Amino acid sequence: MTNKPASKVLHTWKRISLVEETIQLPNGKEIIHTTIAHPGAAVILPIDQDGNVILINQYRPSLKKWLLELPAGTIEHDEAIEHCAQRELEEETGYFAHEMISLGQVTPLAGFCDEIQYLFVAKDLTRPSRYTCDDDEIIEVVTLTIHQLEQLIITGEISDAKTIACLSKAKLCGYI
Repeated sequence: MTNKPASKVLHTWKRISLVEETIQLPNGKEIIHTTIAHPGAAVILPIDQDGNVILINQYRPSLKKWLLELPAGTIEHDEAIEHCAQRELEEETGYFAHEMISLGQVTPLAGFCDEIQYLFVAKDLTRPSRYTCDDDEIIEVVTLTIHQLEQLIITGEISDAKTIACLSKAKLCGYI
């Protein structure tokens, strides 16, 4: 029988918590570790009928600047991951994907956060509605060619890790 780690929630905001717990490392040493507990997120690479990528230019208060990035968002309570991807795509861009292809997952901040980001390619897009952002989101929809997107990554104008990871995985898997 193993002992359950002693844990304490230090702070909660939206669906994210700061948790401190006593854990035993594989070498037997016991430590106190603080983790940001996150429910996970979906990251979507929307590709239109011309092969262009739909991105968002979003103001990020934590950085106090705009970031050009792929649409993404946090998984809601008991929400299927693919449903989260479709919901976030519609909320942030107004597009609906008739084809949603899973690319697997990435772990963006493993040193201090348990978030898993689930990557998707969205194809066969239609634009049924105007996007409706959350109250704390300021978003502009931007369309770029794959070449333009890659050039912005090379020059550092796009620095968002989830965007770079999702584009790389899609390219390695042959979807672009």
